[in-house]
Amino acid sequence: MYKTITVKAGSNGWGGPLILTPTEICNKVLSVTGGGIHPLAQKIADMTGAEAVDGFKTNLPDEEVLVAVVDCGGTARCGVYPKKGIYTINIEPVGKAGPLAKYITPEIYVSAVTEKDVYESDYTGAAAGEPASKTEAEISRPKQTLKENTAKVSEEKKENIITKIGKAVGHFVNIFFQAGRDTIEIVLGTILPFMAFTATLLGIISASGLGNVIAKTISPICSTLPGMVVIAFICGIPILSPVLGPGAVIAQVVGTLLGAEFALGHIPPQYALPALFAIDAQVGCDFVPVGLSLGEADPETIEYGVPAVLFERMITGPLAVLIAFAFSIGMY
Repeated sequence: MYKTITVKAGSNGWGGPLILTPTEICNKVLSVTGGGIHPLAQKIADMTGAEAVDGFKTNLPDEEVLVAVVDCGGTARCGVYPKKGIYTINIEPVGKAGPLAKYITPEIYVSAVTEKDVYESDYTGAAAGEPASKTEAEISRPKQTLKENTAKVSEEKKENIITKIGKAVGHFVNIFFQAGRDTIEIVLGTILPFMAFTATLLGIISASGLGNVIAKTISPICSTLPGMVVIAFICGIPILSPVLGPGAVIAQVVGTLLGAEFALGHIPPQYALPALFAIDAQVGCDFVPVGLSLGEADPETIEYGVPAVLFERMITGPLAVLIAFAFSIGMY
């Protein structure tokens, strides 16, 4: 017996509330957070009678997904599922952000959600679990026949060459204008806030003296090739890589600290290129199931593809360090 629940935005959250009702087809709660099924996803499944599914182990057809639970800090994941018309719950306090921000609307997305923000509901809407489904009126609406279309075209006046050129130029200008507008929105809404966050975090680390502690800890390790290979192997462990990957924050912070150590001469410069690959072994691992889903891969492909990519990082990560070291010979 399925039940209806209401999910509201948490403290500093955005969007919603979402009213979720499973159906016989649409009855899966997809957890795309890394580290197994998130407690929030499990609670939603328990309260509605749906089934919680780990998005890093398997994937589902879109029509079976009642809601997707993500932990995106403002990159692509928070907009991928809204673009597909799937209800999305973000455990992070992120609003309309990322390259797919235009698809993030309060009717289908809610953020900063905790287990305390999920409530029982007596709502009995027929399409609560399928926001992207068409209405009966849309389905039953007859399509125009080829004859009607032909008649409509024949009634239109023929355009002269000047009109065609004008429309083509206008279309061309509009494309580039929209591209410029989207670029500005992404820069202002995603890139600059992330740069400010990174700068603030690095400032706190430097001012508190934590940077010196980290530097003294990682400098000896990164001063040797075996040490960097070990770092790449650890970052590529399938259990850790999806957790370390979001937003590439870890890689950026450690990379900045390492850059300072190289500049001060504490680490030999020939290790700069290998170090880059050593700290980046986990980057993108949190996005693997979403990326495969965007590529419209079959559920079976995603089910086997995600662990395959995660495990291969344990091999390609250290291997990339060795290759980078080989190519850096004689560069300095």
